[in-house]
Amino acid sequence: MIAALNHLVDYVETRLTEEIDLAGLANGFGTTEYHLRRMFSSLAGMPISEYIRRRRMTLAASDVVAGDDLLGIAVRYGYGSTEAFGRAFRAVHGTRPGDVRRDGGPLRSQPQLRFRLTVEGSTSMDTRIVERPTFRLIGHAAQVPLIHEGINPHIQEHIASIPESEHLRLKSLSNTEPTGLLQVSSDVDPDYIEGSDLSYLHGVAISEETPAPADLDAVDVPAGTWAVFRSAGPYPSTLQATWAATATEWFPSNPWRLRQGPSVVAVLDRAPDFSTATCELWLPVERA
Repeated sequence: MIAALNHLVDYVETRLTEEIDLAGLANGFGTTEYHLRRMFSSLAGMPISEYIRRRRMTLAASDVVAGDDLLGIAVRYGYGSTEAFGRAFRAVHGTRPGDVRRDGGPLRSQPQLRFRLTVEGSTSMDTRIVERPTFRLIGHAAQVPLIHEGINPHIQEHIASIPESEHLRLKSLSNTEPTGLLQVSSDVDPDYIEGSDLSYLHGVAISEETPAPADLDAVDVPAGTWAVFRSAGPYPSTLQATWAATATEWFPSNPWRLRQGPSVVAVLDRAPDFSTATCELWLPVERA
């Protein structure tokens, strides 16, 4: 995967003024566009779409300073008008093309990325591969901003708004794996970035045959393979470190790739104040 990501960076670099066919490129690497995008976002800290935009605006800044026609520059980098180009330029550089042409800056350049990975086995990956038939996730859903590190206060607020009696009802409805109360992230864009919208569901899993109560939100999950990662320690830092290690250590070292589907965290045990917890992270996978 690291080699594929570096090939992706090289491919992008030679086509910054052209349409970029990520689906075709991923197919040539023997993987999927979804997995390629997710791995890029996890390791680079930004979506591939944002990286492409920053690289295009880095080169475009040189053209602006050189005095090239602004409409010509806009069209060269895939924008249909100077207004659209100006908005993208300002989003990256924090200033307008005209100001840069007059003053020479300030500019915020995006260097060309290069991925390097040394797998040392420093993170213990307690993992199992599970085949699951179709099942359903039910509970209470909310749209929250994505936060990669630390406690997500929006999710905390959502969970706190659910009465204790409802938590007990949800637990009583759980009748299949993943067991117990679950933290479910669905509809995740493969270009996910900090602050982007995340569909979050606090609930449980039930079998396909079990009727879902009408007052609960539901997510139908098709049959498939799951990689299940167990973590135990300070919460949520240990869980988040395990999640990060799936991208930096586990996927590059194993013949699996992410497939579309919800990510599920099952909290198996926790301290009363939730300072520590034993969790299982369920990720939908397929053979690479």
